[in-house]
Amino acid sequence: MKTKTLSAAAIQKMVDEQVRKWDIMGRDRKKKIAPVITISRQAGSPGRPLAQAIAKELKLDIYGSRIIDEVAKSAKMSGAVVASLDEKGRSMLDDWISILETDRSLWSYQYLKHLVKVILTIGRHGNAVILGRGAHLILPPEGVLRVRVIASLEERIKNVMAEIGCSRDEARGRIITVDAGRKAFIRKYFHTDIDDPAHYDLVINAARIPVEKAVDMIKIAWR
Repeated sequence: MKTKTLSAAAIQKMVDEQVRKWDIMGRDRKKKIAPVITISRQAGSPGRPLAQAIAKELKLDIYGSRIIDEVAKSAKMSGAVVASLDEKGRSMLDDWISILETDRSLWSYQYLKHLVKVILTIGRHGNAVILGRGAHLILPPEGVLRVRVIASLEERIKNVMAEIGCSRDEARGRIITVDAGRKAFIRKYFHTDIDDPAHYDLVINAARIPVEKAVDMIKIAWR
């Protein structure tokens, strides 16, 4: 299935609805806040279907990289998201950002500061699956299950060919380009290697473990 393209207006609507939901949850203090699951994936691996499946199974909200990107780029939407926290939550968020900003060379662009605020806010609210965008490196490891989804290059080429109906060479080229972009993003902003297994709690080889079994593994680790 091809990824659905969302307009900025559609994303704005989703953000508004999510902020209202958080506001309702904030008034219901008895509601248990579940941890966050972050999913990082190699291009062509079933990271997105896995994120969607685990979110459905555990009744969690899911945040894809496109949505997070749009919110991070928009000061208006970022402000609405951060404002959904109470004063104590906003104070803790600012404290955490100040710790991250010890190395100021890391934060070259205003976008990244918005990105960090958005992901930290989602993390504070909990009950979420976050796909990509370095969330596994931004959120403190306590209360976060960090998952990496991998597969052999051959398997990923087959997946891309089946998904978009392209040639083998085109599929391979797409995978190389997307993986290089993700690796460069993590290297530039977080000064580390996206493939380093030390940054994850669970690494799943999707070429050997189907999505259904991977969901079961994540559920056990999550609990």
